[in-house]
Amino acid sequence: MIAYVKGKLVYILEESVVVDVNGIGYEIICPNPYSFQPFLNQEVLIHTYHHVREDAVQLYGFNDEDEKYLFTKLISVPGIGPKSAVAILSNVRVNEFIAAVEMEDETYLTQFPGIGKKTAQRIILDLKGKLANVVSLEKDANRSETLDDPVFAEVKEALKSLGYVEREINRVMPELKRENITKAGEAIKKALMLLAK
Repeated sequence: MIAYVKGKLVYILEESVVVDVNGIGYEIICPNPYSFQPFLNQEVLIHTYHHVREDAVQLYGFNDEDEKYLFTKLISVPGIGPKSAVAILSNVRVNEFIAAVEMEDETYLTQFPGIGKKTAQRIILDLKGKLANVVSLEKDANRSETLDDPVFAEVKEALKSLGYVEREINRVMPELKRENITKAGEAIKKALMLLAK
């Protein structure tokens, strides 16, 4: 198993990143490749899950161990493969997802692509009580971010209403965080400028 990859981040693609490790480029599929944008051409450490099946060998990469752990638990649920798990992780914070499972919030879970009511029920049945002890639900509560959570959420919703997709929005979020913007209106204007480039 390949637990992590450490090397120079040389490319950011729509669904993956490429990390150069001693002259070998590892392509790593990520929920949010653009979250690594600030580290382009720098050394990074990406937590990975090495997925092997008869017709493919793939590396999936994550920002931290919590994200990786949730991925491994999701693909253990019947009906959820790596592609579905990545789609879920690209649209959610780990602690929010775990809270929804613990509260048996089927409506929240069915918002993700390919997750119907039966699969949502299966997720709750298989994972409830198995995640909260490993991943702290309070982990992000005291987190210091340039964009606080309500502003961050408001910007994302505004951009979605204007027709931008999750991948485009995630691409500009790291830059917004570096701008020290605390007002949603100002952040939305800056995001639109970045998206227009």
